[in-house]
Amino acid sequence: MLDELRYFLTAVGYFTRVPVPRWVGFAPHYLNAAARYFPLVGLLVGALGALASWGALQWWPPGVALLLGMAVTLLATGAFHEDGLADCVDAFGGGYRAEDVLRIMHDSRIGAFGAIALVVALLLKWQLLLAIAMRGGTADLLLVLVAAHGASRALAASYLATLDYVRPEGKAKPVAQRLSGFGLAFALLCGALPLLLVSPAFAGAALAALALLRWLLGRYFVRRIGGCTGDCLGMAQQLAELLIYLVAAAWTWS
Repeated sequence: MLDELRYFLTAVGYFTRVPVPRWVGFAPHYLNAAARYFPLVGLLVGALGALASWGALQWWPPGVALLLGMAVTLLATGAFHEDGLADCVDAFGGGYRAEDVLRIMHDSRIGAFGAIALVVALLLKWQLLLAIAMRGGTADLLLVLVAAHGASRALAASYLATLDYVRPEGKAKPVAQRLSGFGLAFALLCGALPLLLVSPAFAGAALAALALLRWLLGRYFVRRIGGCTGDCLGMAQQLAELLIYLVAAAWTWS
């Protein structure tokens, strides 16, 4: 049990900027085991965003409150996944051969493609959250917000079960180990259960959309670079989160 707590806190320290206790320590196998906690960490980030949004709604209009809630999640993660989205869009948009794509992806500078993708993604997320609040109300909005953070990370983590990590080295390599058995089942459960709490019908629609996205995006990654990188997982998380909001914004709430 103590080891599992260490693995979870290692995941918190890796995937967020939240400080973890010193007694957790570090060993390479902690990072190897951290991937299965990726969706659970997402639920915590979503809960922080939901709590911040709810608190801000007591004082400010929904547009301001939801933007503040988004800012909290960005601060909590250090824009970890948004950075992956920008790097991938720059690389896939600017590179032709696989080696060119990986070289551009590894560059810390952001290009026009990446900057545009970030602006569009953040604006779309903000407007979709506003639409969900208007159509479903505050309670449904907060549930969807938490569930989307968990389910989107479960989709990203699921690629570790089927795709090869294509970099010989990289900061994500220790985490990007093959995920199978209990680890995969736990990650998928953490992603699916919160969607069911929103409603079984909504969960069915969202999971079907996510399955299609996973298949299409996985085929694209394999075709372009032969597998995935840490940035690819960040891009997958961002697109999956947006897709859940798109489904929710179009949903007929009772």
